[in-house]
Amino acid sequence: MKFLALFGLLTLSVAVQAENDRPRVELTTDEGAIVLELFPDKAPITVSNFLQYVDDGYYDGTIFHRVIPGFVVQGGGLTYDFTRKPPRDPIANESDNGLSNKPMTLAMARHSDPDSATSQFYINLNHNPGLDATEERPGYTVFGQVVDGYDTIITIVQAPKGNYKQFPDAPNVPIRILEARRLPASADTTADGKESAQ
Repeated sequence: MKFLALFGLLTLSVAVQAENDRPRVELTTDEGAIVLELFPDKAPITVSNFLQYVDDGYYDGTIFHRVIPGFVVQGGGLTYDFTRKPPRDPIANESDNGLSNKPMTLAMARHSDPDSATSQFYINLNHNPGLDATEERPGYTVFGQVVDGYDTIITIVQAPKGNYKQFPDAPNVPIRILEARRLPASADTTADGKESAQ
């Protein structure tokens, strides 16, 4: 019995350590900061890809060009004048990792080809099970979650839209990511009790 109790404590300790080791990224935007926690244990290719874009400074100066209340906030590929930044090569789809497109989770945008995701990402505003993988079809890879900055996201969602005919879901005044950077491992932010991706 003591062995089982000790094993249970050890397992819990490893799980807590794994959670504490999750990388975090801060997006400083025109409307405030958003802190993302990533899941390399669930989507290693996707997390590595995202962090490479962060480290390269690729996201700095890009905008949230697709903001649909009740659905998603999407960005990471266009500049303020809707010029597409050249991305790196696309990555393999990891949507069968057991994570669902729940509220405040972070996932990769892509084209119809499942393995076409590059730089663009989105934040789910509601539970969007239609974006999840099924036995019949691949979905959109969830690879993190928002842990701070919910007010910033609400402000982005409430921004007036409709001025741009080709981008009707883009805010009328571009909302930029001014800087995307990794947070130190010791950085601590407090989540608002939002639903986790797991």
